[in-house]
Amino acid sequence: MSGPSSPDNPWPVRTVNTKIGDWIHKLGQVWVEGQITQLNRRPGTKTAFIVLRDPSVDMSITLTCKPQVLDRADIPLTEGSRVVVSGRPTFYAGRGTLSLAITDIRPVGIGELLARLERLRKLLAAEGLFDPALKRRLPFLPTRIGLITGRASAAERDVVSVSRDRWPAVRFDVRNTPVQGPTAVPAILRELESLDADESVDVIIIARGGGSTEDLLPFSDETLCRAVAACTTPVVSAIGHEPDIPLLDYVADRRAATPTDAAKIVVPDVLAEQALIAELRHRSAQALRNWVRRERHGLDSLRTRPVLADPLRMVEMRAEEIERHRHALRRDVTRLVDHEHRHLEHLSARLSTLGPAQTLARGYAVVQRVSGAMAAVQADPEVVTSVADMPIGSQLRIRVADGATHAAVMGVEKK
Repeated sequence: MSGPSSPDNPWPVRTVNTKIGDWIHKLGQVWVEGQITQLNRRPGTKTAFIVLRDPSVDMSITLTCKPQVLDRADIPLTEGSRVVVSGRPTFYAGRGTLSLAITDIRPVGIGELLARLERLRKLLAAEGLFDPALKRRLPFLPTRIGLITGRASAAERDVVSVSRDRWPAVRFDVRNTPVQGPTAVPAILRELESLDADESVDVIIIARGGGSTEDLLPFSDETLCRAVAACTTPVVSAIGHEPDIPLLDYVADRRAATPTDAAKIVVPDVLAEQALIAELRHRSAQALRNWVRRERHGLDSLRTRPVLADPLRMVEMRAEEIERHRHALRRDVTRLVDHEHRHLEHLSARLSTLGPAQTLARGYAVVQRVSGAMAAVQADPEVVTSVADMPIGSQLRIRVADGATHAAVMGVEKK
């Protein structure tokens, strides 16, 4: 039966079980950590049966050992104990079951647990899961609060009663889960995912009362911390009391010292808010009255100014001033025109006195030489200033005060 299986050549059950056992037995010796959820040790039997569960997910494995292995443990083992075991996987071909045959079992002490938690805290901090910049803002007034807590617990009663006392209209979506033991983390993860997917839930509170370090171990689980960090809905951690600080407190968007404190953080006090609203209304009204009073005083101040008391006063003053300037300008222009007129008359008189017409009127004449052919048409004859310019026979034009005459040079007398 070493060949491949087929519909025409199927393997029998013994072959399948044998092959599975061969593969499992190759795994060899392994160390496994988990939490004991069931311990069956019957007197007189040679084999003890233990169910070991993963504290983070819903997975478990069956352990088998000799009773002497349990007797060698440092402390008595009970259901809920965290242990580390060493064993070899064994597949029982006859029943088709898998178990881990262990030869050593060691309880995980509180000191070792705290050391592991410290290493996990440093790891998560290095990844930035504790960064305040990643914390989501809580809503001012949530209408619906998701609450994950134990069934009929004091934490549930405190959160619900205090919240409704502070704001009666607040609503809750309560999810009851185990809050300790190996089944706590898987149950909390399921409810956390469900509440985060519900858009009507504004904030999620994970609450539990105080307890021992072992009781609070589920709230330091790495899987739960990463799930809270990945939530889109703000998460408030209210685990234990003031001395208890599980890793969930560092990852959550807000840490509450107690479940009662969580209710006070998430839900505002209606009486305090009403008092604040009344105070703000009073301050707003007072500020408005002060503003109106200040603006009214400013208007009264403006109305008492002369320019607003008698608006035409400024125009009248300017009109009188303009009229004075007009009279002064007219007077100055008239004086200047009269002065220039007198100056013009003076110059005209001097021009008349010194002009050629007056000279001719006193008996003088202007002698001009003209050409014979052009005498009749020449417009600008040449003025004679010397006898040298008047040879005998020259044609002359003699101008006197009342006219002009033409003459010819008959002779020349030199001085």
